[in-house]
Amino acid sequence: MAENGRISYSEAMKTETKDQLTSMNISLPESMKLFIETEVSSGGYGTASEYFRELVREAKRRKAEERLETLLLEALDSGQPITVTPEYWENKKASLTTKYGKKSK
Repeated sequence: MAENGRISYSEAMKTETKDQLTSMNISLPESMKLFIETEVSSGGYGTASEYFRELVREAKRRKAEERLETLLLEALDSGQPITVTPEYWENKKASLTTKYGKKSK
């Protein structure tokens, strides 16, 4: 997990592949069932479960992208821009190291 307590998308995907599978029953109208069966057979999915897992992954990806876009927009509105140079990063690193101490890896 990331030091800030957040988990990256790639970390989430690694975790997902380690998760134990469980079952979930859903009710669908016949027209949706036929659509899913068509998607499974024509989309290279072995089962409807694989198809649904892919849909969930895509939804998670979209949510992560929306969150990133929100954070970027918030950053743009956060104040006057500053010039970021290598010296800036050295000063920032020194300031944070002084404030929080050096983390061991």
